Amino acid sequence: MPGFDLLITNLLSPIVLAFALGAVAGFIRSELELPEPVLKLISIYLLFSIGLTGGRELAQVPFAEVAPLLGAGVALTLAIPVATFLLLRRAAGFGVQDAAAVAAHYGSVSTVTFFAAVAFARAMDMPAEGFMPAVVALMEWGVIVALLLARISMGRARGGMSLGALAADTLRGRGILLLSGGMLIGAVASDPQWRQISPVYEGLFRGVLMIFLLEMGMTAARQVRDFAKVGRFLTVFAIAAPVFWGLVGVVAGQAIGLSQGGAFVLGAICASASYIDAPAACRAALPEASPGIYLTASLGVTFPFNLLLGLPLYWQVAAWLYR
Repeated sequence: MPGFDLLITNLLSPIVLAFALGAVAGFIRSELELPEPVLKLISIYLLFSIGLTGGRELAQVPFAEVAPLLGAGVALTLAIPVATFLLLRRAAGFGVQDAAAVAAHYGSVSTVTFFAAVAFARAMDMPAEGFMPAVVALMEWGVIVALLLARISMGRARGGMSLGALAADTLRGRGILLLSGGMLIGAVASDPQWRQISPVYEGLFRGVLMIFLLEMGMTAARQVRDFAKVGRFLTVFAIAAPVFWGLVGVVAGQAIGLSQGGAFVLGAICASASYIDAPAACRAALPEASPGIYLTASLGVTFPFNLLLGLPLYWQVAAWLYR
């Protein structure tokens, strides 16, 4: 069965096995640990690398070719957090702050899932368009959409930053800054200049990603112990939501003319949930929201689901659409 073979191939890939090794280390409470400064450096490297290579590709593509992707990105940046917030408020009875915090995480993007999706597409010999980082940087603003919904629902500013300050903080965040700045640098670099730095930013990427996913496996294992905090409904949501939005993203990618790899990566972007940049904004703007809810759902459930089962599923849907 092609689908089963694809699942086995993904489960046995070095990237996924590195995540699994980290999860095992977390479950057995291993002494294995990466220092926080090292993790920050690796995160900076990965974001900057993907921005640089994306900028190289973006510079060679007419704006008319990128415009449909950016338009789809804007629509999804609005749709995902709004739909998530309304569902949790009306169907599950969540409070405003908890619903908005979950919407902020699922409306934003997991850059690690994006990295894994890009590597997966390359491994299948159908790489995504190089300008996909542009939509990642755009969809980081889903956090602002969710926080705006919270402010509207509460009817007044309450115990946090103004929306202007939140927007400025989002712009200053490492995700948008490194992706956007990297794309700018990659776009203006000449071919000789790029050849001087490409061994670092292209040749080492997958190896560094494996080290990062090793740590992410340990972090996810620690969050899995808190499953009871999210409850049955949110556990189901944390699996069903990425599947739904992942399929929406793949179909949207096919509709706007992306390649099979590009549609797959867009689906993975839509299916992902932030757990690196979004928590900082939520802690500042939604102090009453429970980290045990939004972090366990995004990191403990959605992230490992996407990495182990979601990516093969989205790829299979893309393969069916493009056959």
